[in-house]
Amino acid sequence: MKAIVVIPARYDSTRFPGKPLANQTGKYLIQHVYEQAARAACVDDVIVATDDNRIADAVRSFGGNVAMTRADHPSGTDRVAEVAKAVQADLIINVQGDEPEIEPASIDTLVKLMTDTGHPIGTLACDFADLKRTGFDADPDDPNCVKVVISQHRALYFSRSRIPYPRQPDHAPVYLHLGIYAYQREFLLKLAALAPTPIEQTECLEQLRVLEHGHDIAVGVVRTAAVGIDTPEDYEAFVSRHRQTTNPIEASHG
Repeated sequence: MKAIVVIPARYDSTRFPGKPLANQTGKYLIQHVYEQAARAACVDDVIVATDDNRIADAVRSFGGNVAMTRADHPSGTDRVAEVAKAVQADLIINVQGDEPEIEPASIDTLVKLMTDTGHPIGTLACDFADLKRTGFDADPDDPNCVKVVISQHRALYFSRSRIPYPRQPDHAPVYLHLGIYAYQREFLLKLAALAPTPIEQTECLEQLRVLEHGHDIAVGVVRTAAVGIDTPEDYEAFVSRHRQTTNPIEASHG
């Protein structure tokens, strides 16, 4: 099964304009994401999808593959789907362009899950208890942290609310949904044609459209989650972690 990672990247960001090109580590942020994805053993190729020549030039400067897309896509999924039309692959993996610490092993887990289940879409989740042990700051009551209920490696529901509700605690884990998706290529090309649905619009969660139309979403559980870079402050924290990892002695004297 041929799997290709597509990383959607745009220059404009309300909270952090030019985010993909931040380079305080000596590498562009988009380069960190690209290189992590390329380390996944099950991935055959990595492509950055963008409509911005500055990002495209940056990707080419480090030898990465880039595909220019239309500028009017309403979502990253639509940008990824445009690239998928032009490639020959069984699986298309949508990796967020602002997760420079994504684990290559997590991508491999997702590819294997899709191979084993044959579902049209797959994604990943992490137990909030595991996140707490690794120091990841995530609150299951935060509506910005999307939760997912899983049964037999399949999503039952996604919500911004805490699910399942802990009427009797410790009976079921609470899972954080991670923003990585794998698509069977043919399904991805049809996804945009699915009409928006009431629950999707209520929760503002695109993945609910898939469930409401009767399709299964496979979910793999991993032990760690990558920290997304949403603000300049998030990026500074990443730079600090990166320096600690690459040169801990220098960082400690920073």
